[in-house]
This record gives sequence, structure tokens and C-alpha cells, in this order.
Amino acid sequence: MRLHRNLCFSVIDGLTLIFNEGHYADKVIQQLLKRDKRWGARDRAFVAETTYDIVRWKRLYAEIAEVKEPFNRDNLWRLFAVWATLKGIKLPDWKYFEETPTRKIKGRFDELSKIRKFKESIPDWMDALGEKELGNSLWTKEINALNEQAEVVLRVNTLKTTKEKLQAELFDLDIESDFLPDYPHALKLKERANVFTTEAFKNGLFEVQDASSQLVAQFLNVQPGMRVVDTCAGAGGKTLHIASLMENKGQIIALDIYENKLHELKRRAKRNGAHNIEPRVIDSTKVIKKLYDKADRVLIDAPCSGLGVLRRNPDAKWKLQPEFIEDIKKTQQELLQQYSRMVKVGGQLVYATCSVLPSENQEQVHKFLASDSGKSFTFIKENKVLAHKSGFDGFYMALLERKQ
Repeated sequence: MRLHRNLCFSVIDGLTLIFNEGHYADKVIQQLLKRDKRWGARDRAFVAETTYDIVRWKRLYAEIAEVKEPFNRDNLWRLFAVWATLKGIKLPDWKYFEETPTRKIKGRFDELSKIRKFKESIPDWMDALGEKELGNSLWTKEINALNEQAEVVLRVNTLKTTKEKLQAELFDLDIESDFLPDYPHALKLKERANVFTTEAFKNGLFEVQDASSQLVAQFLNVQPGMRVVDTCAGAGGKTLHIASLMENKGQIIALDIYENKLHELKRRAKRNGAHNIEPRVIDSTKVIKKLYDKADRVLIDAPCSGLGVLRRNPDAKWKLQPEFIEDIKKTQQELLQQYSRMVKVGGQLVYATCSVLPSENQEQVHKFLASDSGKSFTFIKENKVLAHKSGFDGFYMALLERKQ
């Protein structure tokens, strides 16, 4: 591979924004890809994947390069040189790469790869927490899987098409995909592709949604004609899936505290042809109280550490703090206590997170069931999805039913 100066400069500019100014990696990359209209698919892929790679392995590369944050531009070029050397890419004769100790880089990599927190490039506290909660062996396998690049998985919108028809339509655009056993609405792309520019996407035939995330709506056991409340709907990935499973019949009330996210949901629902979704902003407790004892199904897709989705959000490793996890666990229990009251007798509730930590998952469910609010619920089943076993994101979901 030959390195091109303007592409490398873009990567360095992106890393400056992510590491030194705290910008989100996905937003930075979106901006970088608009820089030069002449860039082809390969150029854009290089910028996006190299930036994500250096973000993912920041701690390991910084340790090898012997640089510390905040990184100046020379430091960032040293990180880049480590990345290129470990990828087997010949460094060009540029001033940024003068005196790059290629052999020393490889030696340091071999040495540091024996220590998990460096090998997997994670903060000390995260390594300690993962081991404490999952045990040494399980955490080692899981954090290794969470450092792999996420594959592109689509969820077919069955309100508009079938899996077979969508696969054929994409094949005509040279986008090949595979069916996934056990994921009835999923297509996995054989190679990464910008599917957002396709007519199929613009016409609402699919959404991009990880296979593990697609399990949640199915876990909710929805039927056409029900009243369903999605309590933390956000921009509506799971809400839209629920709408397709309900065949546009019945009512889905999509709640969130952020109005801008619900605006995005409205836009996506229109594109998807989902007409039974009613977004409501949680601007007071009245919004919640009006729904007490009214819902056949309630989904609490709770805010969490996001440790299960590090493959697609590698910068979260550096933004996340242990105090945040402690605070979010209090929020998770509050949501269970409050939102469970929307479930009517005989109705069901799903509590879900994109975390792999038992303290955010089954321990929260056990705590809720032991409380006064939880005494009217019975535990039906749970699904602990680990990335190293599934090959997709880490997720948790528990199904509870309100007793007669």
C-alpha cells in the first residue's frame, strides 16, 4: 500500500479533534469524508478505517511510541508510524517519519502484547472492572472480541419488502450479503459498502442495525393490535423494528427525554412507512403517569455503559469513566421502578442494555424483582449475548410478566 499525503493529513486532523478536543469519532469521520469530492471509495475507506484503528489502539500505540496525552502533531505522526509499521506498510520518505525505529516498534509490540490492558488497549480501571464482573478467562475473550471491527448488518423492513427481494436488489448494485441463521430479518454484508446512498435505503427498505440489537424487539413478543411503549426510544432503531413486527397495527408510544431524537425518529418512520408510532417527549412526570397500567408491552432499552458496543464506538473506551457507570446504574434501577408501572396486568416488560456487565444487567433485574414495585412481576427468561460467542455486539435482555 502506498500512503497519500492528503489522506494521511486528514487522519491526523481527525485524531487531533478526537483525542485533544473530545469530539465523537463517528461525527469527525463524517466531516472528514466530505473534505474532497475527488476521493473514491478506497480513499474514503482508508481515512475512516485508519482513524478508527488508531482510536481503537490508542493506548497500545502510545505506549509503543512512548508519547503521552495531550498529543501534539508530532506525537500523532508517531502513533501513525506505529500503526503503519504494524500493518506492514512501507513508510514514505517524509519528515514526519524520520528516524522511525521500525524494529523497536515490533519488539515493543511483542512485549506489550503479553499484558492484557496494553494488548487490548483499555484503561486500567476498565480492565479491572471487566475481570471483577466476568472473571479473568471470560473477560479476556470478550474484550478481545469487542476490539474487532464491527461488520455491517442490515435489518430488512418487512413493511415494504422481504429479505430475499432486498438481497437481490442489493446484488444488482454489486453489494453481496448473507442471511444469518437465528436472525430472521438480518442481512450481513460480505464487504463494507456505503449503503446509505442506495435507492433501497432512501425508499425505506432497510435500516443498518447490528444483529444483537435486532433480538430485542423480537424478545418483546409483540402482536399486531397491541399498545406498546418504547420508553427510551431515542432515534428509534428498535421502535421501527417493533412497528414492522406489529404490521402497522395497534399503537407504539415512543418516549424519550430528547426531543431532537424523536424528530429523527419521525423522519425515519416516514421513510419506513411505519404509521402506528406516536412520539412523546418526557417533559414531566405526567407523561409517564398517564400511561400507568395501560400498556400490553413495555420496552426499557436502558442507558448504559455501552461496553457491549465498543466495536462500533472505540472512542467510548477513552470517554467512559467509572463514576459514570455507578451513576447510570442508579438511573437504570429508577427507570425499572418507574416505567414498570405502565405494564397492565398480564402484560410484559423487556429490560435491555448494550452492556456485558452483570451489575448493569441481571443484577438490576434481581434487585427490581426483590423490590415492592417488582413483586407483581415474574421473571420469564433472559438472553446474555456476548460478542465472543455471537460474533456481534454484546447485549442483555430480560423478559418479565406482570402477574394477575
